[in-house]
Amino acid sequence: MKKLFFKSCLYVVLILITLEIIVRIFHLSKDNPSRFVDEFNVEKWVPNQEGYSVTGNRRQNFSKFYINNSGYNSYREFAPTLNKKELALVGDSFIEGFHQNYYNSIGKKIENKLQDFEVYEYGYAGYDFADQLHLIHAYKETFDKIDYVVLGLKFENDLMRSEYNVVTDRMHLESPLYRNARKIKLLVYTQNIGVLEPLWKLAGRIASIGKKANSNEEKEVTEAEIQYQQNIYVDNFKSLIDKYGFDKTRFILLLNVDVTPQHFLDYLNKNNFEYIDFGNALKQSKKPTTLIYDRHWNNHGREIIANLIAEHIKKSN
Repeated sequence: MKKLFFKSCLYVVLILITLEIIVRIFHLSKDNPSRFVDEFNVEKWVPNQEGYSVTGNRRQNFSKFYINNSGYNSYREFAPTLNKKELALVGDSFIEGFHQNYYNSIGKKIENKLQDFEVYEYGYAGYDFADQLHLIHAYKETFDKIDYVVLGLKFENDLMRSEYNVVTDRMHLESPLYRNARKIKLLVYTQNIGVLEPLWKLAGRIASIGKKANSNEEKEVTEAEIQYQQNIYVDNFKSLIDKYGFDKTRFILLLNVDVTPQHFLDYLNKNNFEYIDFGNALKQSKKPTTLIYDRHWNNHGREIIANLIAEHIKKSN
C-alpha cells in the first residue's frame, strides 16, 4: 500500500512537471508584467519589460508587448517637445493593447495616417477617468507639451468614483505570494482557461458554511434607481474636472454614444466638451470588430478607431 501511495505521488509530480514543460515550450501561458506605484502616486507597469499576452486554451490570441521607459506598452519612448506634433492616447486595456503586437498598435496605425505626429499610448488595464486625469495632472509638464490628448471614457464603469486613489486590489497582485504563483506557468495557464474556477467556487461555498445565505432572487432595478446612479456618475465627472481641470482646446473624449446616457451627452455638448463617437462606425462594419472571446477590439476594430481619431485630428489641426 505504501509503495502504491509513493508511486502515485511520484507519477503525479512527474505529470505536473511534464505539463509545466509543455506549457513553457509551446508558450501556452501569458506573461504577467510587474506593476508599481511611482513617486507621483501613479500606478503603471515596471519599465523595460517584454513578453507575450496569450488568451484561450488554443492560443486564440498571441501577441507581444513591450513596456517602455515610461511604464506603458508602446513601440516608442515618450519624449514630447514644443517643436514636434504629438498625440497622447490615455485609457484602459483598450488603449493598452496587450491583445495586439505592440508594433501594430492603435498608436502606430494613427502614426501611419498622421505622418507628422508622434503618438504616445498611456494605456493601463483598469484605468478609469480618475486614473486618467490624475496621470495627466501628475505629469503636467509632459502633457503640456503634447498637442492633443484623447481620453477613453466608458460611462458605465469609468465614472464610479469622484476622486483618485490607488486601487489596492490591483497592487495586491504584486505581493510575494502572487509573484511566486505567477512563476508556475501551468498554474497561470489553468487559471486563464477556467480550469480552477470550480475549485474557487467550492472554496467559496465552504467558507460560507454557517453564514446566512443571500437570496438568489435578483432585485429588479427601477428606472428611478438607474437615473439616480447615472446622476452620481455625472456628478463624479464634474468633481474630477473641477479638481484636475480639462483643457477643452486639446483634450478629446473617445466614447460610444450608443451606450452613453443622453443627458450626459447633452451636458458634454452644452459645455463644449469635444468627443469622438466610435460606436456607429463599429456598428456599420461588415466585418467583426472585436475578438472572438471578449469585447476588446481586433485588428480591424483598431483600424477603425485609428481612422476616426486620425480624421478628427486632421480636421482640428
